[in-house]
Amino acid sequence: MRYVLATAGLALISITAWAGQSPAADEAATPEYYTTRVQPILQGHCYQCHGGGSHHGGLQMNTREQFLKGGHHGPVIVPGDPDKSRLISLIRQVGKPHMPPSPRAKLSDDDIATIEHWIKAGAVMPDGGAK
Repeated sequence: MRYVLATAGLALISITAWAGQSPAADEAATPEYYTTRVQPILQGHCYQCHGGGSHHGGLQMNTREQFLKGGHHGPVIVPGDPDKSRLISLIRQVGKPHMPPSPRAKLSDDDIATIEHWIKAGAVMPDGGAK
């Protein structure tokens, strides 16, 4: 029985690798992933300055289009490439400026990884943006 399960597991890994996506990547490419995982992080750390009527630095984060347009320094996300997304370098606090600004606490490594995963999967949001 263990051999059959191990073989089935290897087959699933092989099929997933062949398809070029992991099951987790599929989940992150849904509007629900944004709504349940990403949006709560942004609400807790970013919307105060970049949501609703606020747009510090010219950046609003309510719709995908706003992320792609960005602020005074251009787009903050590159769907599919978190390493080229300005948002990631800002929340990793790699240089200046960094987000959230002091004295607010830096995002946890798990929160940063969630946002990176969302961007890597294409930065999918619900139609009409954040609710």
